[in-house]
Amino acid sequence: MPERSSGPGEAAQRRQSYPAAASEGRSRNMRANRRTDTKPEIALRKELHRLGYRYRKDFPIVLDGLRVRPDIVFTARKVAVFVDGCFWHVCPEHGRQPVSNEWYWTPKLQRNMERDRIATDALHDAGWQVVRVWEHVPLAEAVSAVESAIF
Repeated sequence: MPERSSGPGEAAQRRQSYPAAASEGRSRNMRANRRTDTKPEIALRKELHRLGYRYRKDFPIVLDGLRVRPDIVFTARKVAVFVDGCFWHVCPEHGRQPVSNEWYWTPKLQRNMERDRIATDALHDAGWQVVRVWEHVPLAEAVSAVESAIF
């Protein structure tokens, strides 16, 4: 079966499904969002490392066809740690519904929450402990949550 390549028409069609940025500044801001190595994630990793813990970073775990990439993974202890951003994962305390382009953002954020639930359930079913830490949680609390899962 030949490989399917996407032509320029398909790429243009995909781009049209995204809303136009409100401004160039907003566009730069959104492009700067990172999937890995966020400030809260780096702070947690540095503190865990300082305390002597060794872990894998952004380590892919494949479970029955589902690929999950926790931010921090303790493979021997089967502990997966996610540092979730308040906006992207809809924090009940700080997450807010977008006002502009809500036709795009509301379903996207709901898909993020559903993907988080599916990943957590799949990891639990496979015998993993899952730690989800919001980005606003103080570092000492985050470390304590990880340590509780490890021991």
